[in-house]
Amino acid sequence: MKTQIAGLVALFTTMALPVLAQDTQMTLHKDPYCGCCTAWADLAAEAGYQVTTVETEDIAATKLEAGVPEAFWSCHTTRIGGYVIEGHVPLDAVARLLETRPDISGIAVPGMPAGSPGMGDDPAASYDVVAWGGDAGEGAIYQQVRGK
Repeated sequence: MKTQIAGLVALFTTMALPVLAQDTQMTLHKDPYCGCCTAWADLAAEAGYQVTTVETEDIAATKLEAGVPEAFWSCHTTRIGGYVIEGHVPLDAVARLLETRPDISGIAVPGMPAGSPGMGDDPAASYDVVAWGGDAGEGAIYQQVRGK
């Protein structure tokens, strides 16, 4: 009996691994000359994500194809686990998104606010992470970041 249970645990663990691994694979689309996009990708890699970077001169086309509302545009667009991540989104927000899997299209930090991940270390930084699509409609606050 113990052997059968151990076998089932091993089988289910092996079956779950591709799903878990899939949520760590992200593809970041960025302008080839943008250093802050690279800084965000480096932070994501440090957090355990496997980041594939795709450089493109026409980042607007990527955003349009991904369905990012123009009001939420930032400098880079990332896809992970069926979602779109636009700009300098804190990685704890990305992790929560992948864990809770809400019915939305994606989350964004519009613009490039100072102190957001990849945009310098500013403990006083304050900005909003917004969601769009599905339950969020055209946009709703997903998370607030308020500096000290």
